[in-house]
Amino acid sequence: MAVTRAKKKEQVEKLSGELKNVSSMIVATYSKLTVTQDFELRKALRSSGAKYRVVKNTLAERAGKGTKVEEALKGLQGVTSIAYTEGDPVALAKALSKYAKDHPEFSFKTGVVEGRVISVKEIESLATMPSKEEIYSKLLFLLNAPAQRLVTAMNAVGRNLAVVIDQGVQEKKFKEA
Repeated sequence: MAVTRAKKKEQVEKLSGELKNVSSMIVATYSKLTVTQDFELRKALRSSGAKYRVVKNTLAERAGKGTKVEEALKGLQGVTSIAYTEGDPVALAKALSKYAKDHPEFSFKTGVVEGRVISVKEIESLATMPSKEEIYSKLLFLLNAPAQRLVTAMNAVGRNLAVVIDQGVQEKKFKEA
């Protein structure tokens, strides 16, 4: 059944509305993907806070006009799917890279991170980076470590004094008055 012009226009408007707030997107292609495999992919992406769509190339290009991801959607050919997120681009790249390793029929075309077009190699290197939460925890550890060492050193003085006095008492080094 052919899709009417009104239906296509509605699809473009809906996708355009979703892409306006998107900061990161990965454009991919696939061949011979089963329904089960597609469901697995969507489930993995949902858990990372991303959305996934199979799109018609011309409709995707029209929907991308005026958005941060416009450059990546120009001149697409073949079967195309897009995964996009308003959140962490690393989580998106990790989820898709893991899926692509397990399913060779799924591959990347290009991507966009914070409005900048990136290559397939950059997508793969993005997937190896730590997530925002991991970076925050490492930063907090680094900020907290000097203060923790200072407190430990300050407590050590009192503890060492108590140990010396206790040894003196046990060895009867002190005279009673």
